[in-house]
Amino acid sequence: MNTKYDFNDTGADRIVYVRAVNVADLPAEVQEQAQGAEQLYAVHDASGERLALVADRRMAFILARQNDMAPVPVH
Repeated sequence: MNTKYDFNDTGADRIVYVRAVNVADLPAEVQEQAQGAEQLYAVHDASGERLALVADRRMAFILARQNDMAPVPVH
């Protein structure tokens, strides 16, 4: 079996990471908008740039999938 596979076309650029974030660790202006929540969920791209903050983990995964991303949990 000598089937060529293009490893550059794996969709790795579509992977995003979902992790819990303590509201206390966020900038003051974001804390004010958290409406009393102690924890939010961040969606990050592979370079670590935060793409979104949402109220719950389920919503983070839904948001990623709606934008054709492949969400991966980070512990």
